[in-house]
Amino acid sequence: MKSAIRSMYLGVACAAVLAPQMASAQSTVTLYGRVVSGLAYIDHVFDPVANASFSKTMVASNQWGTSMWGMKGKEDLGGGLAANFLLESGFELKNGGAGTNLFNRRAYVGLSNASWGSFRIGKNLFISNDVWDLDPTGQQWVGSATLVRGRSWPGANNVIEYSTPDLGGFSATGQISLGEQAGNSKANRGEGFSMTYANQDLMLRAIYSQRRNAVGTFTDVFNTSKETIIGGTYKIGPAKLYAAYDYITAADAALTAASKLKHAWVGVRYEVTPALTLIGSVFHVKSDRVAGKATLGMVGADYSMSKRTLLYAAFGNVSNSSGANFGVDTVSGNPAVNQSQRTIYAGIAHSF
Repeated sequence: MKSAIRSMYLGVACAAVLAPQMASAQSTVTLYGRVVSGLAYIDHVFDPVANASFSKTMVASNQWGTSMWGMKGKEDLGGGLAANFLLESGFELKNGGAGTNLFNRRAYVGLSNASWGSFRIGKNLFISNDVWDLDPTGQQWVGSATLVRGRSWPGANNVIEYSTPDLGGFSATGQISLGEQAGNSKANRGEGFSMTYANQDLMLRAIYSQRRNAVGTFTDVFNTSKETIIGGTYKIGPAKLYAAYDYITAADAALTAASKLKHAWVGVRYEVTPALTLIGSVFHVKSDRVAGKATLGMVGADYSMSKRTLLYAAFGNVSNSSGANFGVDTVSGNPAVNQSQRTIYAGIAHSF
């Protein structure tokens, strides 16, 4: 009897020791994040109240990338099937602000399988954000979002999304963001798809997206509009070349506002050493009607102090044509009509 009891206790003790190990082998939860901040100087910021332009110096967040933290997890369900989730919140490092929603960037749950791909439902970045890997700056303050005034940055709520597995270098994602308005299924709805081909040093991508306003129409090229992006990258030795074309339309825009934007860019990232990368890019936008056209140039450098800590610096200049007032970045304030604008910024980014 005592031997049986001792055996039972031994079995329970072994199970208690092995259970966490078995659980950890079947599921994982990872905490991750990035903190970014630096200093910025920008000139010719127009103040409509004073009817004058001023320069300003600022402590800035998110110049090189969004400060954020998140949790992601995956559980092996057997037979190649896995359940996964992701919760992610962006914030302003300079003041600790994080908006009104706890997970304001991404919050979804889904299933994935190596054979048929992955399915997600919840909140995610809008699919036009896939433009980041066509952008030589990596969507810094001065980058592909600047001359379209941040159109690719807002997130998408009520998302249903599917991604294919890798099919011989091809992959694709489709996304629907439901507006959830009774009586008008088009109101506040967004949708799109992204297709990629990657083969060694070559990457090609095509992205189509559309976002509707509260009544289901397209009235603002910088917000509620249709967008098509095609582009690619090619690596030659230490250099990675970038080129893309971006076409945006808002068929329901007022006659006093732009209804079309033609936006294109070229750029390069050059790896001087494994730690130091130089960046150069030129962006150009041309609108119909009243918004005019502008050319934006950016040069910068990234220096990796370690696998997690990076120093960055950049200089940008935008030249506006008659009738245009595009800013040199998307957040610091636009210049007066017809006026050029410059910025210089530098900072540090740490990932964990």
